[in-house]
Amino acid sequence: MIELNGITRSFGDRQVLNDVTFSVAGGRMTGFVGGNGAGKTTTMRIILGVLAQGSGTVTLDGQPITAGDRSRFGYMPEERGLYPKMKVAEQLVYLGKLHGLSAAAAKSEVDGLLERLGLAERGGDTLESLSLGNQQRAQIAAALVHRPIALVLDEPFSGLDPMAVDVVLGVLRDYAAQGVPVLFSSHQLDIVERLCDDVTVIGGGRILASGSRESLRAQHSGREFEIELTGAAADAGWVRDQAGISLTHLDGGYARFEAENDAAAQAVLARALTGSADGTQVLRFGKLTPSLAQIFKEVVK
Repeated sequence: MIELNGITRSFGDRQVLNDVTFSVAGGRMTGFVGGNGAGKTTTMRIILGVLAQGSGTVTLDGQPITAGDRSRFGYMPEERGLYPKMKVAEQLVYLGKLHGLSAAAAKSEVDGLLERLGLAERGGDTLESLSLGNQQRAQIAAALVHRPIALVLDEPFSGLDPMAVDVVLGVLRDYAAQGVPVLFSSHQLDIVERLCDDVTVIGGGRILASGSRESLRAQHSGREFEIELTGAAADAGWVRDQAGISLTHLDGGYARFEAENDAAAQAVLARALTGSADGTQVLRFGKLTPSLAQIFKEVVK
């Protein structure tokens, strides 16, 4: 587990991180989200030792992270850092050897990664000849080639089509399944919501929310419910007249509403169940849970 506790960082008289505290658990994928200038990249660079924190600690499994630990991390910067005129496989083998792999081990690792990332036929091509999406896959391979003990990825899904996202996700999940902590930032909240076990939201250099995806959704769920009726005469218009109910959307037999308490919401369900002499039936009823995009808007406003 990677843990950050009370991290601060300033550039001149401008403080960019203020008491940043969160953890990246082993075997789990943690999404790190925030707007431009929120502090994501600065935080990642401190984890990697590229920048020093002003105060606070960064630990790995409860111990201060050493240079040796960091040499075994996998890092993918948002700005691509591979050599554009060098052949893909050649430079990946070179990077593996820099991390201490033998030539044979590096080649074997590269061959496997290129196959899994859908680049097996492009290993002999120069990086600049690849599409932007394939360049992104090559950059991900560079972060993985030395069998890292932790992954820190800045916008790894940028430029990838949905099929490529699924391919990369499969590779990253395999690493997480081996106990590797995986931290990645992304502006694509729909992807983060689909892929992540845990989510940390940063804004203005402060952690605004952090926890498992499910706990955050439960924590930020409000008083909004939905009910859907089915049948030839299905009409949910009566919901607006229920005590303690504020109707927010109505479309025939479907209604969304806010309830002042659970009892008021359950009264809507009871009315729907007992008032079905015309053949109307309850197709769906329950509390609405917010999307990550909705939670993000709520905590950063």
